[in-house]
Amino acid sequence: MEALSPTMEEGRVAKWHKREGDTVKAGDTLAEIETDKAVMDLVARADGVLRQVAVAEGQTVPVGSVVAVIAAPGETVGATAASAPPPAPVPSGSGMRDTGYGMRDAGSVVPAPTDVTRVKASPLAKRMAREAGVDLKLVTGSGPGGRVVKRDLEGTAQGAPTPVAAVADTHPASRIPHPASPRISHPAVSGVPFEDIPLTQIRKTIAKRLVTSLGPIPHFFLTSEVDMERAAEAREALNKQLGDRGKVSFNDIVIKATGLALIKHRACNAWFQEDHIRYWNEVHIGMAVAVEDGLITPVIRNADVKSLAEIGWEAKELADKARSRRLQPSEYTGATFSVSNLGMFDIDQFTAVINPPEAGIIAVGSIVQKPVVLDGQVTGRRRMRLTMSCDHRVIDGATGAAFLQTLKQMLENPLAMLL
Repeated sequence: MEALSPTMEEGRVAKWHKREGDTVKAGDTLAEIETDKAVMDLVARADGVLRQVAVAEGQTVPVGSVVAVIAAPGETVGATAASAPPPAPVPSGSGMRDTGYGMRDAGSVVPAPTDVTRVKASPLAKRMAREAGVDLKLVTGSGPGGRVVKRDLEGTAQGAPTPVAAVADTHPASRIPHPASPRISHPAVSGVPFEDIPLTQIRKTIAKRLVTSLGPIPHFFLTSEVDMERAAEAREALNKQLGDRGKVSFNDIVIKATGLALIKHRACNAWFQEDHIRYWNEVHIGMAVAVEDGLITPVIRNADVKSLAEIGWEAKELADKARSRRLQPSEYTGATFSVSNLGMFDIDQFTAVINPPEAGIIAVGSIVQKPVVLDGQVTGRRRMRLTMSCDHRVIDGATGAAFLQTLKQMLENPLAMLL
């Protein structure tokens, strides 16, 4: 198992492209590996025959573990001592210790039916299947390693027959309805109180990163409301001029303005290191993108010198690659500052968690029509809230406020970006 990304500590075999006994050449793709950020190709480093495949699809092993052996034709290969052991079963007394839902010990519980753990599917896909009454074993998965994901269940008929329960009903009297009960009805379940879903590699990484961020980093937050009327007018004019060559989004405008503001406030374009602060002369903006299993931040490099059209095209391409788990390490590492936008989800304001070693991140809310007083008259204006999360070890209150003020001026008057 190679280290396929700078932060990779273990990898999950999503799919084998070669089988035991196949002839391979150096450079051939042996398997798809789910890393902490993306799905990468594991390639052969020598010519020969693939022998002793030690890790099955779906298994996770540490970097450096033997996953298979490439031998010369006719060569006898001894037993591989480093074969990955099967995942250890969860003790009955450990309950929901590792489910990620804040629960610790559920005591002795009934184990989940075998069929639940046999089908490879995302948590969302399993929930959709339960609600629609669909047997996941009959669904062909399009995710890594044949995993059933949301898109495989979209359009499934809500009236599909519910699969037979896996656990026999030993208490028929419990099914007697109680008309007077005010309880809200819930979708039919498999008869067990909960379901344990193993953490994906990206979710494991998110958990580790959050532990190193919100706890150790002394966050403070600054919020400013921006008048986006001129930016909206400029965007409409630019998109009309671009025509079929692409579109500029509000997020592209925020990224461009953030890049230019960081050039003017270098103290915010920095990394905190253990014994020094690194101030960057280049601006690389991390752009938070929601994917099925979590969040990833592809990087718009040199955002301050790129045109809005270039940023728009690159942002769309990177977001598409992020959602299909095809980002390369060079495309999601090295950000000097980040932007997280939840405006499309109708979120007015939120605070984002800093992605170390960066010292700041901007949280972008939705653009809302609001009544404001302009020249003594009440009029409707499009407004947007920005919240900056600052690492107080690097950025002081006045420093962050000055940066946010410059960013606000650029967004309220897009011509200021030309100065």
